Amino acid sequence: MRPLLRRGNTPNPRSFTGQAQVELSAVASGNEANQRDDAHVSGEHPSSPVPNPDPLPDGGYGWAIVFACFVHTFWLNAWTGSWGILQVALLKQTLQHSSSSTVSFVGSLGLALGTGLGVPAAMLARRIGARNTALLGITIYGVGNIVSAEAVHSVGGLFIASGVLYGLGGGCIYAMSNILPVQWFDNRLGTANGIIKLGGGIGATVMAIAAGMLTEKVGIAWTFRIFGLASLGTGIPVAFLIKERQTTAPRNYHFQLSIFKELPFSFIFGAGAVGIFALYIPPFFLPYVTNALGFDNTTSTGVVACFNACMAIGRLISGIACDKLGTMNMVFLTMALNAITFFAVWSVSYDLATLLVFAITNGIANGAFFVTMPTAVSRLLGKDRAADGISIALAGWCPGLLVGNPIAGALIDVMGADKATSIVPFRPAVFYAGGTALASTVLVAASRLVMNKSVARM
Repeated sequence: MRPLLRRGNTPNPRSFTGQAQVELSAVASGNEANQRDDAHVSGEHPSSPVPNPDPLPDGGYGWAIVFACFVHTFWLNAWTGSWGILQVALLKQTLQHSSSSTVSFVGSLGLALGTGLGVPAAMLARRIGARNTALLGITIYGVGNIVSAEAVHSVGGLFIASGVLYGLGGGCIYAMSNILPVQWFDNRLGTANGIIKLGGGIGATVMAIAAGMLTEKVGIAWTFRIFGLASLGTGIPVAFLIKERQTTAPRNYHFQLSIFKELPFSFIFGAGAVGIFALYIPPFFLPYVTNALGFDNTTSTGVVACFNACMAIGRLISGIACDKLGTMNMVFLTMALNAITFFAVWSVSYDLATLLVFAITNGIANGAFFVTMPTAVSRLLGKDRAADGISIALAGWCPGLLVGNPIAGALIDVMGADKATSIVPFRPAVFYAGGTALASTVLVAASRLVMNKSVARM
């Protein structure tokens, strides 16, 4: 019988709580090396198993890596968390004759490229190193914001400056922030990922508030300039802290697409690719809903800030919970809560109190997605193939990030929600988001079911 796990490619012993654990014997070496581990299905590997390197430090200099990635993720999500505010300011100040769906597509393009370039970014890191890749990413990101200040009167210019440049820089930053922790952490991988993504949550929260104030006081152009200068001033220095513990593969290495033969990974890949359609709809369109209910821009900014703050909380607690309660358990709970909040809360948000309940609950679930998904992929495939799996999974998010928000924007435009005075015209977009979250939940459940059956056959 073909073994389900190989030495040197084993996931975290505490990663999948409640699943059967198996013992592997190192027969070839003649030494008994019993290892408790979570069982998962493993596809054929094109090369022979790689011996275990030194144990991962689970800390030490790894915390410096976490700090550097924390700062970079702060700025990465500062832009995404603020785009709803920036979008409203653009439509009011400089792009009055443009539609919300068109301007939202600028943000969607940046988001899509930021994850869709995960594989090229990982390949670039193998050529020039993780430090240089992260340094290049934060530089392009900062320059993109500064260039955006000169393009606020042109939708086409924003597509290049805010869409393409943000995507190029964000792709390098995001890939490194997901891949590097795997080289330094094992039992604390979920916690490390949670802290890194907490930086993004804080960035989204703080900068959404700052964006709301800045667009009112200094205008949209200077808001972009401030974002760019501040990100360069803080992001470039911390990039020099980045150090790789070991190279993940030779430079002529080819990505192992054979991992799709493993059904648990394939289902998780599908869950992420489908679930991502819904995740940026709340921060992009909550300001519109808040204004439709009769509240001013200050209140809209506060609601978005509340959502972003709860995203930060969700990122941290879900990372810790992955290490304590099991990664697959947390992925399932994350997507289920996303679906429930869309259908049962946002669709009936007739007042500010209910809208805040949605911002809190969906924000927590939304933030948890970005921690639980890469952690699940890492632990499903083991550290030797985690970089491949994460990069491929991020690329799978690209279609949802590219068209997810424009679809919602088109539904809002068709329903005439720009003149709405209640939640009703927004419901088609809300139900669309809830449907994708529900489909993702089903795929996560399928992944877990396949894993359990694999254990039963052993």
